[in-house]
Amino acid sequence: MRTTPRALALAAVAAVAAGVAGPALAATGSHGSAAPASVAFAPGSGQSAVDWNHELITILGTPGAQPATVHPTRSFALLQAAEYDAVTSITRVTAPYLFSVPAPAGARPDAAADQAAHDVLTALYPSMKTSLDQMLATELAAIPNGPGKQEGTAVGSRVAGLLVAFRAADGSAVTPPPFVPGTQPGDYRPTPPAFPAPVFTNWGSVTPFVLSSGSQFRPGPPPAITSAAYARALNQVKSLGQDTSTTRTADETTQAQFWGAAPIWNVWNEVAQKLAVSRHASLERTVTVFENLDLALADATIGLYDAKYHYLLWRPVTAIQLGNTIGNPGITGNPTWNPLAATAPDPSYPGAHATISEAAATVLSAFYGDDLKLTVSSDGDPGVTRSFGSFQAAANEATMSRIFAGQHTITDLAAGQQLGRQVARFVLGHLGSAPAGGR
Repeated sequence: MRTTPRALALAAVAAVAAGVAGPALAATGSHGSAAPASVAFAPGSGQSAVDWNHELITILGTPGAQPATVHPTRSFALLQAAEYDAVTSITRVTAPYLFSVPAPAGARPDAAADQAAHDVLTALYPSMKTSLDQMLATELAAIPNGPGKQEGTAVGSRVAGLLVAFRAADGSAVTPPPFVPGTQPGDYRPTPPAFPAPVFTNWGSVTPFVLSSGSQFRPGPPPAITSAAYARALNQVKSLGQDTSTTRTADETTQAQFWGAAPIWNVWNEVAQKLAVSRHASLERTVTVFENLDLALADATIGLYDAKYHYLLWRPVTAIQLGNTIGNPGITGNPTWNPLAATAPDPSYPGAHATISEAAATVLSAFYGDDLKLTVSSDGDPGVTRSFGSFQAAANEATMSRIFAGQHTITDLAAGQQLGRQVARFVLGHLGSAPAGGR
């Protein structure tokens, strides 16, 4: 039986994903001490953390709010690390991510989390101060007045200040030098139709939140563009990812549009929001999940840009349009070929959707288990939902969608899944706050 491009791609992702789902990581403290086997959580109190996470997504959707050279995952990581360290400074249930400040016995952790979130977002987005002040007042109004409330806000403010100051010299504010594209076959260069300048060219050198460096889990090189493996991978995209493809199914087109409609890190944060709300998660539980998720996504993003600008592999649209210059007998160029979606302005290897989705699925599986059914929606594609039997299934669809959108080859995606999984496992092991048993 003839093997179709779709079957090849699905088999490759399945092979990459094989063995990913398994026993959750054992819970250990960030300094190697064992975390408590069980903690009594008060239901419902994680809503404020969800509110602040949602507020950041709203800010990021405001034109001009986010600096063009600073990746949004940094903001998520700072927000969630501050809330987590503010709460643990008071509860002392687990070790902090970075900072533990003195807190009186009666200090309110919910007030601390609210103040920490407010102060981080105000520092990152000073133009939003008025609306953030109003939100803080609303959140704090739900907490009874008294010394504990005041002591909590003092803890949150102190933690936020320490974290923002600590990350001030992480390299994220460096202005990237002008990008000089290569001219040889395989070299990345801006892509049609608009040929935008490449983005986040220096992001791989930003100091990670947990990893030792952006290159810590750098994947091996992609196959040579003259190889049979590259020809197979490119021909999959050529068939399934073209704007006028007749081999892509209607549902695969829907997948491409759905997963490309909103920033992928937003989508996974919204998945975590919905889980916290539907399960009436406690404040401790909610800030812990968000901390692990967003530190993993931030470091996975640093890692993927390290690899992208290390290998500088051209995008499929360039490879297909210039295919006759490659010297690969398995590739026939098509100078009029266009992808279903406009190509993202950065090199092809590894894929961002694959990296970030795999990191998110790995973290969320550690907390909620490998077989949790979920429904995913996207702010960018209202009214459309996708249902899955596990986080890994959702991550696999997000990954495959980039072939259907004409953005990546399966080798880009396999490398991205490997990178995302490795980063997430390292973050989970370092932070040590995922519950044993994954529930």
